[in-house]
Order: sequence, then structure tokens, then C-alpha cells
Amino acid sequence: MTTEDVAVHRGLRSDKRASILRGARAVFCRDGYARASVDAIARESAVSTRTIYKHFADKKQLFTAVIVDSAAHARASRCPAIDHHLGEVVDLEADLIALGLAFVVGGDEHHFALVRQIRAEADHIPGTVLDAWLDSGPRAVHAALARKFTALAAQGVLDLDDPGRAAVHFVLLAAGEANDRTFWGALAAEPGAVEADVTSGVRAFLRAYGAASTH
Repeated sequence: MTTEDVAVHRGLRSDKRASILRGARAVFCRDGYARASVDAIARESAVSTRTIYKHFADKKQLFTAVIVDSAAHARASRCPAIDHHLGEVVDLEADLIALGLAFVVGGDEHHFALVRQIRAEADHIPGTVLDAWLDSGPRAVHAALARKFTALAAQGVLDLDDPGRAAVHFVLLAAGEANDRTFWGALAAEPGAVEADVTSGVRAFLRAYGAASTH
């Protein structure tokens, strides 16, 4: 087999794998983890079940690949938002509100459809799969936010002992109510409701963690 043949062969494998991941994401978003079947994923992906098993050992491995990839894409949008809004703070409250709005569900409806399924079926999903998803997305975002909060504390604009805990609290306070209001993107919010939720949450965060000069 020539080098060109190998490249073509690998390209076909890569295309097939991408097709399987797209089909699997659609099925997992629709049916959840427990109800999804490899047969349904094969139909959605327009491949045979045999082809799926050439790429993935079982449904658990396929689900892991789908949610880790989705979480990585979400992380790739949220981490730059942290740097953008908190890179050079002028008005801490306004900058945190802008970041909170960036953290509210929006943009990637498929990702948050998966999040809804994960939250609904956590007791049916293997713990190793949940850990892989958390490490790829939420924990990585919290760690990036904690590093930024550490820098802000060094500048004297935040007062905190545990940057990691503060990062978790920020996400819960700034985005949690708005995300719960829409059931993680499943429903539309009333006009202005999300902005009000985020603003209220950020002000609560600053009451807990803002330095005296920012209160």
C-alpha cells in the first residue's frame, strides 16, 4: 500500500468516525443514554453496526466520545470568554455580568441537549463516563476561572481563600438560576429574565467575595 493509499484509507476512517459521532449525538440527544441503541445510532449514521464496533468497543465508549467532544467544544468557547471579560477589569460587576451571560445556555443546542440527558440519567451512566465529561468540560472551565480569580485577588478586587470554590460559586450564582429557568435551553425565557437572573447572581457573588472597595 502506498503512502497515498494509507492517507486515503485513514481519511475514510476519519470521515466514518465523524459520521458515527454525529449520528450518535443526535440519538443520545433524542433518546438519552439508557434508551439509545447501537442499531438506532447505525441507522442515524448511515453505517452498519459492524462499522460502529470497528471504531468503538461498546455504547459506553461511544457515549463517552460524544460527550467529551461536546464538552471540549463548550470549554473552547467558555475559557476564551473568561480571558475576554476578566483580562483587564475596569468595572468588576459589569465584567462579571457579561461573563455570566456568556455562561448561560445558548449557541450550541446539541451540547445542552446532552447536558439535559446527562443530568436526567446520571444514575444510569457509568461513573467513569461522568468523570471524563466533567474533566473535559465543567472542571476545566472551573479551573480556568479559579486561576483568573486568583489573579484578581492578587490585584485586591476579590477577597477569597479558596479560588476553586469561588469559581464553582460564581457559575452557580451567575448562570445557575437562568439555566434552571430554561431547563438548560429547552424553554425560552421571558424577555429580560436571564439578564435579571445573572445580575442578581453576580451581586450575590460580590457580596460574598468582593473586596471592600468593590461592595
